Amino acid sequence: MEPRLVKKGNLQNAIGIPSSGGATVIPTFVIFLREGIEASMIIAILLAYLESIDQRRHFKDIFLGVAAAFVLILVGGIAAYLLISQYSGSRIQTIFETITYLIAATSLTYMTFWMQRHSRTLSKELKQRSDNALDNGTRTGLSLVAFSAVGREGLETMVFTLAIVFASSKQAPTADNSRWLLIGAIAGLVVALGIAFGIYKMGAKFNIGRFFRILGVLLLVFAAGLLSNAVANLQELGWLPFGTQTLWDSSNVLAQSSVGGDLLHSFFGYADHPTVLQGVVWLLFLSISLVVYLRKARSKTVSNSLISSGVKLQK
Repeated sequence: MEPRLVKKGNLQNAIGIPSSGGATVIPTFVIFLREGIEASMIIAILLAYLESIDQRRHFKDIFLGVAAAFVLILVGGIAAYLLISQYSGSRIQTIFETITYLIAATSLTYMTFWMQRHSRTLSKELKQRSDNALDNGTRTGLSLVAFSAVGREGLETMVFTLAIVFASSKQAPTADNSRWLLIGAIAGLVVALGIAFGIYKMGAKFNIGRFFRILGVLLLVFAAGLLSNAVANLQELGWLPFGTQTLWDSSNVLAQSSVGGDLLHSFFGYADHPTVLQGVVWLLFLSISLVVYLRKARSKTVSNSLISSGVKLQK
């Protein structure tokens, strides 16, 4: 049999490399890992506190609130994606995508710095809210505490996931794209639950401060990429008609539609022909946010009392 020539666009299929839908795996994994750990620790704090005051019968109220938040966010995310997909290729979709990018970038940045500031008081705040719910004597009170705490993480995750899907070059809801997105999400949640279980149940020493600092840096890089994508869309819409000159054209070296290019685009905001404004915004945001974040990280460490029921976190 004569050797079959493979076109450049089909090379990834010929050698078994996943299509660009696989570009969503890493950013989705990081997002679900980070949010999964934070949500797991919130649940662990609530359960540990209820156990310490001999209120284990209210565990089911916590789980009910968590389940309600999960279902609501899942349904909301699917509905939002299906709604936006109806306008595929239109100006309306570009506007929706731009709004999603901006919300996700803002939320990522805020969330990263918020956790850095409030990690020391998170456990105390959750315990106080639990006490208030128990004092009121209503079973729904604890469910609402869990729902609001975990729901916030879920809402952020939904927005980030939509942004990841839109940032990928292939946005059609194909089975391949959905599979890789699901793999990244499940892998992130499994690792997050494993880490949270090890910390809470086994009392394992874990450098949670350094772990969150590394994730914080990755999320700020991701936020810079989303902001760059938003700038590109705003220029495409004609709302930012300046700085449109092309910085470079690397499409012959690493096309944005290729596996590697799509991966870099989804995670770092890589573009094979970025505009001057895209480059300036990306560089300014990343340099300023990282300098501020790392400077604060050196002066403060993540609290070693996120879970106070005998769990010792190594700083």
